[in-house]
Amino acid sequence: MKFIGKALLTLLLLVLLILLTLYILLQTPWGASCIGRAISNNSSYQLHLSKIEHNFSSPSHLLLDDVTFGRKGQAPLLVAKQVDIGLGLIQFSTPMHFTKIHLDQGTLNINEKSAVLPLSAGTLQLTQMTVNSPTFVLPIKAEKVTGAISPWKPEAGNFVGNNANFQFSAGSLNLSGFDGTHLLVQGKMADNKLILSNVGVEFARGSLTGSAERDAQGNWNVSRLQLSRLRFQTNKNLTAFFTPFFALPSLHIRRLDVTGSSIQGPDWAVSDLNFLLKDLTLQDGNWQSNAGSLSINASSFVKQGLLLNNPIINMTFSPQGIELTQFSSRWVNGLIRAAGNWDRRAKKLTLNDLAFAGLEYTLPGNWRDIWIKQLPSWLESVEVSHFRANNNLIIDINPDFPFEMTSLAGNGHNLLLAKDRQWGIWGGTIGFNAAEATFNRVDLRHPSIALTANSSQIDVTEMSALAQNGLLEAKAILNQTLRREISLQLNGRNVPLDELINWGWPALPLQGNGNLNLDFKASLAADTTLKQSASGTLTATQGDKVINQTMSNGVINGH
Repeated sequence: MKFIGKALLTLLLLVLLILLTLYILLQTPWGASCIGRAISNNSSYQLHLSKIEHNFSSPSHLLLDDVTFGRKGQAPLLVAKQVDIGLGLIQFSTPMHFTKIHLDQGTLNINEKSAVLPLSAGTLQLTQMTVNSPTFVLPIKAEKVTGAISPWKPEAGNFVGNNANFQFSAGSLNLSGFDGTHLLVQGKMADNKLILSNVGVEFARGSLTGSAERDAQGNWNVSRLQLSRLRFQTNKNLTAFFTPFFALPSLHIRRLDVTGSSIQGPDWAVSDLNFLLKDLTLQDGNWQSNAGSLSINASSFVKQGLLLNNPIINMTFSPQGIELTQFSSRWVNGLIRAAGNWDRRAKKLTLNDLAFAGLEYTLPGNWRDIWIKQLPSWLESVEVSHFRANNNLIIDINPDFPFEMTSLAGNGHNLLLAKDRQWGIWGGTIGFNAAEATFNRVDLRHPSIALTANSSQIDVTEMSALAQNGLLEAKAILNQTLRREISLQLNGRNVPLDELINWGWPALPLQGNGNLNLDFKASLAADTTLKQSASGTLTATQGDKVINQTMSNGVINGH
């Protein structure tokens, strides 16, 4: 019996000695290399580490130094100076679930499209890590990341796990192309929903704070988002800048604040922007709102040739459309003001009030093309209930027929300025007058015009101007068919007889002042040359001298 006891004791001591030897060897570079090779040779993963450490003062912790881990044939998932693995009794039932995994000073490359990792932990902690996740819903690269996920149970396509709380800070990050610093984010994943309860980051020399949620279908609900004092530049035009927001399945904004910010694109810019948006949903390229609102003011807004100074916009949203309670801005040294509504069902913009004052505006060279271009599908018609203009300067530098009107004033009522997505004067009454005007180098004083329009025709009921010491008066009718046929009756008393030369009528064989009577017809259709469609008769008298001329297809054929 003594022999058996001694043999058992000796065997036990040998086992303990072997275990102690293995324990010591595993903590050597050779032992760490053997562990790495064993895992690499017997799994689809590649593991390399320089050393394994264990201390009986912290018996539940296993330290791995200089770790490189990832799937074979792919970029490493993890490169870390040290990995601290927390062990517990749960290893007996679930060997690959640890109480804690602590990653220190390294890089974590997350690919949401990769297969699920065979690891999990009560807590995944990061300290001074670099995190790359190019396949995340918003591609991200973050430096100096410190934080934790608890519990950490990664799933296929979801590194964080389905039910986990997380909190991270980062020294710097690039999120979907936007650079930021001093990130702080708190939130959780619950039932495949990403909940960001608190986000704060400094970027574009300003700051962002907010909270938001994203469900499994990719729909976002922004509870609050505040952007302050940004100085942001982008290489996208204005349409492309907003396209990503409309590309989401759904984006609901409960409250969005922008204060004191400036944004600049290649052909647009806004400075000192203050912006408040409430209760608006963007979905399928459209918007919905039950009781939303938008308030905007800025120092300036520029888009190509358009410059607005001190613009102010206030509007409310409803299922029926948009109520524009205020729009005002300084524009080309003057002031523009408007209020009205847009009806969603009819796609009609109704401006109850539209006013221009003190403008000094030069028409763009392609204004005729803009006039005949079809409006977007969301704008079928435009009506102005009351229009006012005062003390404006309007210039057209088109070399074919330049004109200028100074101190231009006007009033209009119930003006239908667009119908079936086409600009025009389709209804209402309007009148204009100016102190002076020049039409293709012909100077006039106190020109005025009054007209009434309906769907069939435009009646110019009064048109007059002083020409040197004489008076020009006219009436005209323009039909609203595609041919845009116009008939004009013009009378001049004691006016220069060469007054019509620069307006397209050939010179008369009379000099000085006299009387003119013109009956003229032509087509103003976009595809027709005015001269080729022109016909009419002209009678000029000077004392007892009378000249009669007839025009056909723009050519004088007799007198």
